[in-house]
Amino acid sequence: MATTFAFAAPSLSSSSRVFVRRAPIPYHRTPNRLRLPPLKCSSSEPETAMSPADWTLKLIAGAAGFGFLETSYLTYLKLTGYDAFCPVGGGTCSDVLNSDYAIVFGIPLPLIGMAAYGLVAALGLQLASNKLLFGINKSTAQAVLLGATSSMAAASAYFLYILTTRLSDSSCSYCLISAFLSFTLFFVTLKDLGLQEVSKKLGLQLLVASIVILTLNTSYNSSKSGSSSLAGIELPYYATEITTTSSPFALSLARHLHSVGAKMYGAFWCSHCQEQKEMFGREAAKELDYVECFPEGYRTGTKMIKACINAKLEGFPTWIINGQVLSGEQELSELAQVSGYNQSVQPS
Repeated sequence: MATTFAFAAPSLSSSSRVFVRRAPIPYHRTPNRLRLPPLKCSSSEPETAMSPADWTLKLIAGAAGFGFLETSYLTYLKLTGYDAFCPVGGGTCSDVLNSDYAIVFGIPLPLIGMAAYGLVAALGLQLASNKLLFGINKSTAQAVLLGATSSMAAASAYFLYILTTRLSDSSCSYCLISAFLSFTLFFVTLKDLGLQEVSKKLGLQLLVASIVILTLNTSYNSSKSGSSSLAGIELPYYATEITTTSSPFALSLARHLHSVGAKMYGAFWCSHCQEQKEMFGREAAKELDYVECFPEGYRTGTKMIKACINAKLEGFPTWIINGQVLSGEQELSELAQVSGYNQSVQPS
């Protein structure tokens, strides 16, 4: 039979409660989490800062833009025949601009420079904005930019040689400014591409420079061979003497030509001009409105006076009578007919 044990739990009154000291329970407070905005980790400068490449490309575009404006002004002067404003050197800027060296195979040199500066400015802006036109890639655009600036630097070096050796008596501030801009564009382009990339395209630079110098040299040599015997010499002005005596008809015609405003344009060294005056004779020639186009003498690069430039002369002598242009020597009868001369009516 199983024995059952019963235990009686001691009864504790409220006055005899026992308090047991318990070990403290460790409490770990969870720190508040700090929510941070997503940050971009990059070793480069902030996107708002201009990178060195952007800076050089914008410098290229700006310098080329200034060169475009300068050559546009010179092109306008070349095509219209106006004198250039020359702050340094007086009027010798126009002497250089109107010399044989300002034409390359019949094309005005400032016009070629304007096209080159415009190309470089456009490439600089497109590369800086990464918006290349005509589907070309960045490498091709950089190669074209390097070729263009190399050609401009080579041409400027050649022109500085011409200016110091062939036109040493003339001063051209526009030429010096253009040369400075060309060299600046060339060296800034080299800096933008880097030494390693430039070394890969060294052959391109040498080829472009050689072609430019060879083209200019060929143009100037052909211009010299086709020019008159006055090229490369200097002639001081001298007065010509008329030896013939005027006939009554020649004297009357000369007075009539003067009355209708007819003008004869010529040059002191022109033999045909002298023969035209001999046709009129000593007394009648004094009645003519004769315009000497080289009153200060002639040398290579000398510019005609403004009246002759405005008349757009193609040779000497040239008559302009009632708006009609007559080139070369003219018979007195021809001059009488063109001017409306009536021998029965004597001019006062």
